Amino acid sequence: MDLGIAGKWALVCAASKGLGRGCAQALVGEGVNVVLNARSEAPLQETAAQLRQVAAAWAEKTGGTAPQVLPVVADITTEAGRNAVLSAAGGPGAAFDILVNNAGGPPPGDFRDWQREQWIAAVDANMLTPITLLQAVIDGMTERGFGRIINITSSAVKAPIDILGLSNGARSGLTGFVAGVARSPEIASRGVTINNLLPGKFDTDRLQATFVGAADKTGQSAAAVRQQQQDQVPAQRFGTPQEFGAICAFLCSQQAGYITGQNIMPDGGLFPGAY
Repeated sequence: MDLGIAGKWALVCAASKGLGRGCAQALVGEGVNVVLNARSEAPLQETAAQLRQVAAAWAEKTGGTAPQVLPVVADITTEAGRNAVLSAAGGPGAAFDILVNNAGGPPPGDFRDWQREQWIAAVDANMLTPITLLQAVIDGMTERGFGRIINITSSAVKAPIDILGLSNGARSGLTGFVAGVARSPEIASRGVTINNLLPGKFDTDRLQATFVGAADKTGQSAAAVRQQQQDQVPAQRFGTPQEFGAICAFLCSQQAGYITGQNIMPDGGLFPGAY
């Protein structure tokens, strides 16, 4: 299926590894020009080099011009970092047709240990930064009549995890905000969609960190925790970043223009609810 987004410009945050990288790879594989952001230069440059190979393969396959892959090393939670990434495509955010908000989740732990500074950091990274980036790109999208904003949150928004309380709270705040703004007629009627992706258990460094946190709390080994959690998934496996990226790319497609304000949970069937 041709997703109809070749030549568009996308900003993908926290894209050097994990789910962000999966999304960036899928978009480049559709001919999308991508600005990649992460805080660590070496992993980001390595990812960019690999994605340029994906871009070259797309060009060879289609006969088109290889999409651009522009890495920007910056802390997206700072004003300077946001200015750097928003200017990378030639303007202060206005040039982006696709925004994939993503940030590493706050550390797991016991809520009794979290002080105000930990809460502020979690809300800033996982709620306020995505909203600020949305504010920067939304008007350009509505003016052009096309826009796709994907917020990578967590399945914990619908099924909270006790040791991820910082994430539960901050991401739920973003979810509530999106529920309103995505349904604004001045946005939804102009070809701009805003959706949340709530990943379940995907095989990433972040998931491994939760195994370590649970192991520390229960006295088990991280390997034992991993096996127990995998056994709980009806699919009997963890998802891959490539699978996640493919879902993201579809939500960014022309064909997904009637999907907005939704919380989509790829989790291998783990969430037990009917709704």
